[in-house]
Amino acid sequence: MGKIAPVSAKYIIHAKIHVDGTVEKPDVIGAIFGQTEGLLGSDLELRELQKSGRIGRIEVKLENKGGKAEGEITIPSSMDMAETAIVASALETIQRIGPCNAKLSVENIEDVRVTKREYVIERAKELLKNMIDKGPDSAELMEELKQTVRSLELVEYGKERLPAGPNIKDSDEIIVVEGRADVINLLKHGFKNVIGLNGTSVPPTVAELTKTKTTTVFVDGDRGGKLIVRELMAVGDVDFVAMAPSGKEVEELTKKEIHKCLRAKIPIDQFKEEMGENGNHKPQQVQQQRVERRQQRQQQRRSDVHPEYAKQFKKMLDELIGTRGAYLLDSDMNILGKVPTKELKNTIRSLPEVDTIVMDGQVTPDIIRYAERSHISTIVAEGAAGSSRRVKILTAKDLGV
Repeated sequence: MGKIAPVSAKYIIHAKIHVDGTVEKPDVIGAIFGQTEGLLGSDLELRELQKSGRIGRIEVKLENKGGKAEGEITIPSSMDMAETAIVASALETIQRIGPCNAKLSVENIEDVRVTKREYVIERAKELLKNMIDKGPDSAELMEELKQTVRSLELVEYGKERLPAGPNIKDSDEIIVVEGRADVINLLKHGFKNVIGLNGTSVPPTVAELTKTKTTTVFVDGDRGGKLIVRELMAVGDVDFVAMAPSGKEVEELTKKEIHKCLRAKIPIDQFKEEMGENGNHKPQQVQQQRVERRQQRQQQRRSDVHPEYAKQFKKMLDELIGTRGAYLLDSDMNILGKVPTKELKNTIRSLPEVDTIVMDGQVTPDIIRYAERSHISTIVAEGAAGSSRRVKILTAKDLGV
């Protein structure tokens, strides 16, 4: 008899058999062939199907117990779905095996290809996971490529041909660093408004830039960095000072460290307070001066606020507590709208008439910088994590809340 190789079978018929008597496997197989003969026509004759290899070897598992027999029958098939179903249903017409009554019932027809597909999918998952684990991270490759491209954007600016980023001319804010290596490191991490001094002396080009743009000096955290700040203060107009951690240079900093340093930048007035005659810190004196100046500024802000406006600000702050929202007001104290604080930048850009912001939470340095560029006159909030020479910042404490 013909036999289908397991790999070529598409379906497997699974049937149960119950016999009221004791029988053997040959009896069952003989009954299958004998009682289905001529039932389905010559095209679906089991013997011919087996000879041509479209039906495989019929497997029978029997257990005789207590004068009765029960078992399972499996028949592999390489025919199509309809033909296989017809052959399976023909098995249920068998009523006797030998002298005994019998009953065959088809439990199910297994699609071998489904099992294979499940195996393929699971194996593909394993192979893909191995490839991902062993292969390079695409995000890392993209970041490396971006850093390389950014470093190629280095330009020469001014008659001194100073190393700078491509946005140094058009940006309203600039970052001044010491040398070419510092410029390249900041360019790699996306800062395109940076310019280098090419030494410790301040070129006239940089001095002129500082007078027309908001300037942050970003230097190494050593004595040399402080001297550069002092020299730039003498010939230019510095707004903020940022310093690398002690023992590190700007050219060595990672992206995270650069952002941390720039977020921690201090106004030039605070830098002057913290530095003595010889560029050394005077903690006690500085602390006392800082307290006195803070008290003076607070009293000045309180006296500058009209009582009626202060009352309105207090009411708005009470309404905003816990909402993470902000009121936008025009110069006549009319409310233009209320927006989530995370959408402040986009909203201010589309509403140039905004004059005052009353917001829930703390004013961050980022919001202060954007407010300065957008010509906002006043920001009112629960607290402030920065200061500004251009925008009046009022906290709940200033309003007596």
